[in-house]
Amino acid sequence: MAADVLPIDGITHAIQLAVAPVFLLSAVATLLGALTGRLGRAVDRRRILVSALAALDAPLAVGATGELTFVNRRISIIYAAIALSVTGALLICLTIAVAFMAVFPGTHLARVVAVLFVLAMVALIAALVLFLREIYLAVNTVSSPLR
Repeated sequence: MAADVLPIDGITHAIQLAVAPVFLLSAVATLLGALTGRLGRAVDRRRILVSALAALDAPLAVGATGELTFVNRRISIIYAAIALSVTGALLICLTIAVAFMAVFPGTHLARVVAVLFVLAMVALIAALVLFLREIYLAVNTVSSPLR
């Protein structure tokens, strides 16, 4: 067998190592689904508030403007959480690809795999913190009587 040819056992082992992060990708996809749902609801609420704002009397307009400020903050936070989640997912994909390539003879990519995985976890932790912050804002926002 030539030195540059990887035995089937090595490829099988690489595939086994790459499968574990795939489950993590499923969890990230679920998180993205929840975040995009919350983003859609917040954007819909913003549309309602903006369209009704011009026709409201002063006391209702003040309440609606205050809620609109909170809704805009929520939208920004959700967007940042989505961006971090997607970044984490991309880093997980890179981790899988590099981990697979690391089994080839002559490659020394263990540190790269570790760094990519840690960066993915940092991005996902930050996304979850922002998700929690957005939920806190949503629960504690005083909503105007507009429907």
